[in-house]
Amino acid sequence: MKITSVKSHVLSYDLDEPLGYSQNYYTKRSAHLVEIETDEGITGIGECFGPNTIALANKVIVEQVIGPLILGRDPLDREVHWHRAYNGMRDHGQKGMPIQALSGVDIALWDIAGKIHNQPLYKLLGGAFRDRIEVYGYGMMLQQVPDLAERFASESAAIKAMGFNAMKMKIGKGPEEDLRLVKAVRDAIGADIKLMVDANHAYTAQVAIPLGRALQDLGVYWFEEPVAPEDLQGYRDLCESLDMSIAGGEAEFTRWGFRDLIEKRCVDILQPETCALGGISEYLKIRDMAHAHFIPVVNHVWGTAVCVAVNMHLLAAMPDLPGGAHPAQPMLEYDTTPNMFRENLLTEPLGVLDQVAANGGWVELPTGPGLGIELDYDFIERYRVNA
Repeated sequence: MKITSVKSHVLSYDLDEPLGYSQNYYTKRSAHLVEIETDEGITGIGECFGPNTIALANKVIVEQVIGPLILGRDPLDREVHWHRAYNGMRDHGQKGMPIQALSGVDIALWDIAGKIHNQPLYKLLGGAFRDRIEVYGYGMMLQQVPDLAERFASESAAIKAMGFNAMKMKIGKGPEEDLRLVKAVRDAIGADIKLMVDANHAYTAQVAIPLGRALQDLGVYWFEEPVAPEDLQGYRDLCESLDMSIAGGEAEFTRWGFRDLIEKRCVDILQPETCALGGISEYLKIRDMAHAHFIPVVNHVWGTAVCVAVNMHLLAAMPDLPGGAHPAQPMLEYDTTPNMFRENLLTEPLGVLDQVAANGGWVELPTGPGLGIELDYDFIERYRVNA
């Protein structure tokens, strides 16, 4: 079997209202999918992390830099292809967009492997440690409304009503405003729901530490990306200063980038983004390195139904840490904000929201070969960006 085509699908549509985080606001929802075809009719699907114009730049890397390196080669030689591409690009980017582009290619190759062997991805990864996965609802993105606390209270109550037992919200508007927002959400959902906050590296450690102490008093479960991803000492200072878990890692790349973050114990919870860090092949190395240091892994999930499906398999195949009769279980992050690429991209939707409502906050594993999904190409054509 040989690879005959490597191509991208960049999709976009206008949002009804801007959605933001501490660094920026988005007016469009976008996505970047990778499709790899073979001479035996088996096609693999992957996804690259990166919005809007970042997706367009990554498209060029996928099709004009990585694609020519693997055309005509065996799709099962994933490690060979990964290292050949990485070594070819390392002088020009060991992090960022080249690795995001490589991620989508690697994921598509794993999808092909699952289809060749007629097995779900988690079987190729060694089998499922669990037959269902707890899901937490991600919402409460920053919005340009007169009273954001009121909006967040309403939105968080709606997420709870969907059946989620845990949820995550954005902060990063300044300590005083952050605490007002978190208090509004906590009052709306009650004390029994796990609440996580995400600052998207809005602060220095000097600001984040006292903010973190106040967040602890509001029962926050973890404080995500409190400081810049480059500030490893700031992360370490937060871990040493707070009882609450510090989470991060979504903006890191490859085993070499994660090495210092893990070995220096800069986070209590590691959040690798598989569609960015180098794909499934690299994720497995990072997961095992984290577990070797007894650091729990809760994958970062942001993107389309493809990204969600990838992570369902990865979380199913994640060993218990540290083990025992009642080990802590990983959670699947699920975006509840408006996103047609999550709900309408596939011929048969994943049905996560329906399962959460029916199963008390849990989702069952996919069963089809590879990722177990099929793209709706009519939908793709409708939202394709021609560039």
